[in-house]
Amino acid sequence: MDYELAIEETPETIPGGTGILLLHPSIGETDRIDTDFFKVDTDHFLVISTRTTAREVEQKLEYYEVDESRATILDTLSIERGYSRRSADNIYYVASPDNLDGIVEKTREFLERHDGKLRLSVDSVTEMAYYADEDRAYEATKQILELLEEYDAVGLFHLSKEVHDQETLDRFRELFDGIVDLNEDGSVTTEF
Repeated sequence: MDYELAIEETPETIPGGTGILLLHPSIGETDRIDTDFFKVDTDHFLVISTRTTAREVEQKLEYYEVDESRATILDTLSIERGYSRRSADNIYYVASPDNLDGIVEKTREFLERHDGKLRLSVDSVTEMAYYADEDRAYEATKQILELLEEYDAVGLFHLSKEVHDQETLDRFRELFDGIVDLNEDGSVTTEF
């Protein structure tokens, strides 16, 4: 199954099972690329948020006019920060961003429960590495990429260029079929 891709400078379509690495500056405008990724050719999508709460993700989707009825959000921050959790069918929770086994399991549950064209975004691998450690974040990323292949889904994984050394960036790059490199001025360069 092929998926349309509405990100500038990328192929028109990508096959199911494709993982894309979004390299970005620390304060880069990743929201635009993330939401463009969800807007087209998608039946259901999962936002794995290790950086913001479910409420903030909902605000982002609303601001960028993404169809929220297709969204499921995995909130990894609210419990740890002591925020109240709003129960909803489309919001999952794990206790903290370093609960990588829980993140992988909730990703599997999302993919098992939904049919059609499925997308996910991991925002962000950098936060997973910060809360857990780099090796565990790498293994979790690998497991999520394997799930994409198993369920014919596609994913966009955020990684900050300014936080990690070149060796780490290269290590993660090797896992992915496509790279979107966001520059500080908002322009992108890509490799597919």
